[in-house]
Amino acid sequence: MKHLATPEQQLAPLMKGRQVELVVIGGSAGGVDALVALLPTLPGNFRPAVACILHVPADRESRLAPLFDARTALPVVEARDKQPIEAGNVYFAGPGYHLSIENDRSFSLSCEAPVHFARPAIDVLMESAADVYGEKMVGILLTGANYDGADGMCRIREQGGLTIVQDPQEAQSNTMPQEAIRRCAPHLVLPLSGIRTVLPLLETP
Repeated sequence: MKHLATPEQQLAPLMKGRQVELVVIGGSAGGVDALVALLPTLPGNFRPAVACILHVPADRESRLAPLFDARTALPVVEARDKQPIEAGNVYFAGPGYHLSIENDRSFSLSCEAPVHFARPAIDVLMESAADVYGEKMVGILLTGANYDGADGMCRIREQGGLTIVQDPQEAQSNTMPQEAIRRCAPHLVLPLSGIRTVLPLLETP
């Protein structure tokens, strides 16, 4: 009987020669629960920066950063305009603004039109991050109910980054991961438990 490779075994060849400096995690419907399962697994000495983006209502204050700061060993803050991206920190996109990354590796907030009916949009953050970080970034796309994130994952792959998608069969809403799989053949398609296993390994020893 053939044994399927474990998530660690699937990740290992993809990490050879790769130095990860940024992990971008995007999701929508069901994304908070997914991140609750993921972010607390990160050790306090995890070196890459982590940028998280969920579809949040524009008309209310986001409590995501304090929620996860209390659950995660790493510092967690809401990203600010012109804020330099620092290793070992977790950043959340706030409501009402697109979040992108500038060439000097700082965040930028903008009020441009929504993308896939969302602002902040996953595509905006992922595409800008891919252009700046290239092969030194990882994109992770989770559960969600629209097509946001598929273009971003394609850009990450085109620029040499690593792409991981939640298995649509277990996602609370499978539209987002299914579209990313259809569009750009991500490197890894894993259940949430598999992503939880590999997330702390996304750095060079």
